[in-house]
Amino acid sequence: MRNWYFSLVLQDALTEEQDDALTELAGFHDGRIHLVEGPGDSRFTCSFEAETLTQAIVDALSRFVDLPGVLVRSVELDEIALEDNDMATPAVLPAPPPLADAL
Repeated sequence: MRNWYFSLVLQDALTEEQDDALTELAGFHDGRIHLVEGPGDSRFTCSFEAETLTQAIVDALSRFVDLPGVLVRSVELDEIALEDNDMATPAVLPAPPPLADAL
């Protein structure tokens, strides 16, 4: 097992209601996932222990089931995360296209 570092970028900034709901969810207060907000942007920086990066991402994403209306747009690894994860090149896992676009 090892710690993996990455960011979950949201499709939209959190609404006031979503931000209030977030304060009630224990899964967001264990020190492994932190909200970072900028102008028109919300993301969560994550540090999860798992065998693989994919398992760490799945663990982080599972917390959003209890946060209605919040969509994760992408998973990103910045330069610091790349170094911490011992990865040589940037990796971005974009969300799949909406079902309407696939039809």
